[in-house]
Amino acid sequence: MKFVPKSLFALGLLSFGALAPAALAIDSAKSKATATFKQMNVPVDGEFTKIAGTVSFDPAKPEAASASIEIDTAGFDLGMEDYNAEVRKKEWFDSKTYPKASFQSTAFKALGGDRYQASGKLTIKGKSADISLPVTVKREAAATVFEGSLPVSRKTYGIGDPSWNEVVDDLVTVKFRIVQPR
Repeated sequence: MKFVPKSLFALGLLSFGALAPAALAIDSAKSKATATFKQMNVPVDGEFTKIAGTVSFDPAKPEAASASIEIDTAGFDLGMEDYNAEVRKKEWFDSKTYPKASFQSTAFKALGGDRYQASGKLTIKGKSADISLPVTVKREAAATVFEGSLPVSRKTYGIGDPSWNEVVDDLVTVKFRIVQPR
């Protein structure tokens, strides 16, 4: 008789795990992250060419959502190899020591319609900061698409030698489009 209650308890635990949506890998080829900053008051655009991660999202239960995204810092493309090599250096991304920048969500909140707020830890160059960002979620034919943007202070993460502070603005606008196949 003791076997039945233990079996029911185990079944209950398995069922509880099934309530959370499964984390699915993003489509790295279709996902995109860009960064725009001003250098001498002129906008400069770059794109992170290598992005990976997983997202778990059910619009009926946004509070159960989670995201884990990694970006390869050596894959930041400014359109010229000389510039790309420069931003991989220690003063900027220090890609040899810190090859990945990451976002790990800690909470999702519905804001109405297709708008949500994601909160979590953004880690760049080994420095983490708590952030909250607006995210728009759209269902496309065979994918769920997460889009948004956020201002990032490069000084918070030690990006750029202080001698660049008068040349390159502190705030960088990061835009993302994360595509998750369904």
